[in-house]
Amino acid sequence: MAESTALDEMICFQLYAASRSLTGLYRPLLDPHGLTYPQYLVLRVLWHDGSTTVRDLGRTLQLDSGTLSPLLKRLEAQGHLVRTRGADDERTVLITLTGAGQALRDEIGDLTQALLCSINLTVDELTQLNQLLLRARGTSALDESP
Repeated sequence: MAESTALDEMICFQLYAASRSLTGLYRPLLDPHGLTYPQYLVLRVLWHDGSTTVRDLGRTLQLDSGTLSPLLKRLEAQGHLVRTRGADDERTVLITLTGAGQALRDEIGDLTQALLCSINLTVDELTQLNQLLLRARGTSALDESP
């Protein structure tokens, strides 16, 4: 008899599978706007923080420039943001929402409520899960706020 892979006992696999499942819930909400989940995350940061640099955005999203640059390029091509080189240091790239990118906030906004309706967890359970995940990542809710 073959040994079981015991994926149901692997926390990393459970996190991976849950992440894929949860991000998949956003697809039908984002597809009509031509957005992917990672692009939505970029917009969420810009809606909350305003203009930022590519470096700071990468830190916030925990993405390297090789992953982030194509996302930004597509969002710029869609007319949602503009990238400009810094006047003092051309290596610095500032990202700013356009009017169309800002308008998406009103159209899409916070999809958390749609997510809550799609999963079998209470608000308290989601809050607890979020706190546990923050601890597992070595951060706290205070680290996540501006």
